[in-house]
Amino acid sequence: MIEEQILILLKKGDSQTLKTIYQEYRDAFLHFAKRYDIATEDVVDVYQDAIIVLRENAIQGKIVGQNSSIKTYLFGIGKFMIYKKLRASKKMIKVEDQSFFENEETGQLLSYETTETNKQQQLVQQALKKISAKCKKVLVLFYSQGYSIEEIMIAEQYENKNVVKSQKSRCLKSLKKLINPNI
Repeated sequence: MIEEQILILLKKGDSQTLKTIYQEYRDAFLHFAKRYDIATEDVVDVYQDAIIVLRENAIQGKIVGQNSSIKTYLFGIGKFMIYKKLRASKKMIKVEDQSFFENEETGQLLSYETTETNKQQQLVQQALKKISAKCKKVLVLFYSQGYSIEEIMIAEQYENKNVVKSQKSRCLKSLKKLINPNI
C-alpha cells in the first residue's frame, strides 16, 4: 500500500491500517529508542502514545501535505515524547538552564554545559529571554537537542521544511541582533 492510500485510510479512522502500522514499525522503534536512557516498558508506552497521536493528527487533518514518510512522522512524534519523558525524569538538562554561544567562525549556535558563564554566554542567555517562545523553541530544538529540520517540522506541526528553515533563520537573526545590535 502506498503512503497516500495509508494516509487516506488513517484519516478515515481505519483501525486495520493503524494496527498494520503499529505492527510494522514497532520493533524498529524499539531498536531506535535503545540509544536513549529509558526503560523498555516506557519505550513501549511512548510508542503506543505516538500511534495514538498519529491517528488523531490524521483524523484531524493535521498531516496534510506530508513531506516525510509515515514512519518518519511516527518516529518524530516518538522521539519528541522520549525527550519529554527524559526531561520529566530529570535525565536531560532543562532547556532553560542551558547557556548558548555563537561560534564566530561557523555561525553555529552552541551550548555550554559548564556552570560558569562568560560575558558572551550571559548576552546569549539574556537575548534568549527576549525572543519569542516560538523562536526559542525552534533554536533550542535545533541547536541544543539536535533535532533535524524535518523533526522540528513534525514536532511543532509546521507546514513544511521550508517554513522551519525560514523560521530558524529569522529567529537566529533576531537573537544575533539582540546580542550585537551593530549587525
